[in-house]
Amino acid sequence: MSKEKFTLLESTCVPLPFENIDTDQIIPARFLTATTREGFGENLFRDWRYDKSGQKNKDFILNNDSYGGKILVAGKNFGSGSSREHAIWAIYDYGFRAVVSSFFADIFRNNSLNNGLLPVVVPEKFLDSLMDMVLNDPDQKVRIDLENQVISTVPDGDPVHFEINPYKKECLLKGLDDIDYLLSKKDLITAFELAKKSEDEN
Repeated sequence: MSKEKFTLLESTCVPLPFENIDTDQIIPARFLTATTREGFGENLFRDWRYDKSGQKNKDFILNNDSYGGKILVAGKNFGSGSSREHAIWAIYDYGFRAVVSSFFADIFRNNSLNNGLLPVVVPEKFLDSLMDMVLNDPDQKVRIDLENQVISTVPDGDPVHFEINPYKKECLLKGLDDIDYLLSKKDLITAFELAKKSEDEN
């Protein structure tokens, strides 16, 4: 399923200053029975956002109206644990379009890229500085330029380069998933097959 194009994102951030956040914390297993991707956002970090009686935990950052935006700034080793795509669906459905951390679990990173969510890997020093800035100023904005693969604080922070698979970068820039990408190359594939067939016949 194609997603919105990701080119340049400038937004305030939600800081989550915890390390080793796993997919079961992102979306608890009891909420994995749905058959579509929609609706998972309401249960993002469910056991942290609500207590056992269903009341909001006023101390959790997502329940703090001072913070908001499309960028989640998380501690090191984000997305470890099981390989469930539902964790990415929950983050995306909640409204985030990028997650910034110094390290992502491989499966989580790949699942994110397959579902239109950009995982931005930055040096720990930059992450620590960014986390402090956002925690101290909820209005602090961050700019993520996917075309040039740089992230910076607004208005005049030094840009920091991040890596991304070239194919996944193209898919994000064009708002395509793997199937959409193949369909976009249909004419080239057909031409190749015809040329190969003609070559074999000769």
